[in-house]
Amino acid sequence: MNMMTLPQTDHPATAGFRVDVSRGQRIGRVSSEWFSRPEDERYLNLPELYDAVRGRAERAQARTVESRAIRVQASSEDSERLSLMVPGRDEPVEPTHWSFGQLCTLVGAPTSYLRQLPAALSGINLQHGLLSHRAELVKTLEAEHGRIELRAVTGPDYGRIWDHELVAAVMKIAGNGTGDTRWKVPGVLDWATMTHNPFVDVTKDTTTLYASDRDVFLFLVDDTNPIEAGRLPDGSPDLYFRGFYCWNSEVGSKTLGIASFYLRAVCMNRNLWGVENFEEINIRHSKFAAQRFAHEAAPALTSFANSSPAPFVAGVRAARERIIARTDEDREAFLRKSGFSKSDTTKIIETVLGEENRKPESIFDFVQGITALARTKSHQDTRLELEEKARRLMERAI
Repeated sequence: MNMMTLPQTDHPATAGFRVDVSRGQRIGRVSSEWFSRPEDERYLNLPELYDAVRGRAERAQARTVESRAIRVQASSEDSERLSLMVPGRDEPVEPTHWSFGQLCTLVGAPTSYLRQLPAALSGINLQHGLLSHRAELVKTLEAEHGRIELRAVTGPDYGRIWDHELVAAVMKIAGNGTGDTRWKVPGVLDWATMTHNPFVDVTKDTTTLYASDRDVFLFLVDDTNPIEAGRLPDGSPDLYFRGFYCWNSEVGSKTLGIASFYLRAVCMNRNLWGVENFEEINIRHSKFAAQRFAHEAAPALTSFANSSPAPFVAGVRAARERIIARTDEDREAFLRKSGFSKSDTTKIIETVLGEENRKPESIFDFVQGITALARTKSHQDTRLELEEKARRLMERAI
């Protein structure tokens, strides 16, 4: 068994480096974003992204109004569209597709049904809902975009975190996001050579900086400074690098969240390979969301960006060195006691044997076998359950 005897290294890469993506988790969240974003939602650097989301915030106005005082009518420009007369404005406000759905949900109206009705009839139903709305107050987000547009409508206690606030927090540690700091848009894994190349031009095809009219999503890595956290069976270094992604929606389509982790590679489709130590913070847009962002999420991001990888390396070392099974009976007993079925127990042991050319002995061996098994599961809940068991097992070694 190869023990890690060398200290952690963190030397700037001058070329691509070989990785073993059969270890750790595969996470597809970034890939899902990459596949779904049209070209106009892709940005090449953080200042460009910041200017876009800050500009729309500057054009917006948030107000709390009495729901009973809102008047719904067919648009003067298009009788098949609805517009709203909102207290404090002389001109009509036109809901977006998103805010119309929010408004329906807020007053308890069936959104999909109202979308199918003629505008006048849909407006009558919405008006009834607003007049009988028990909360009495709503918070609107209105913006000038050629016309006065209703970007969002929420309850009065909605705690808005602006998209540009999240981007600004990321810029404090990542600069332009393309290489003026350690943090940058990731490179690409070459499957033919199993080499992760950090030095790839940022284009609309490779960028991981996104914003739509509803949200922002950013993914950055420190892949020019790989970390050695052990040795592979052939004696070559097991290399990782740090990464994080974060997201927000100032109009309420999703929470604010930050996920940090170590990983081994990012492929062209922006799947994350060989992920370890995945941690996530979520903040709902409740009354004190802005304070939580300022005092919890933003500092956590800065702390991760500036932290030493030594605890992670030490954890991997401890997991590699902690031998928990030397016989087949030990292996089976350990896995069955940990909640694995007889079938999964056999698969985990066989997976490690196939990848490492020996049966599992250490905590680290078993964790790698469990995460490899998780990758074969098509059902997400089953996969997540296995990955959670692997995470808890790894924590026992620290």
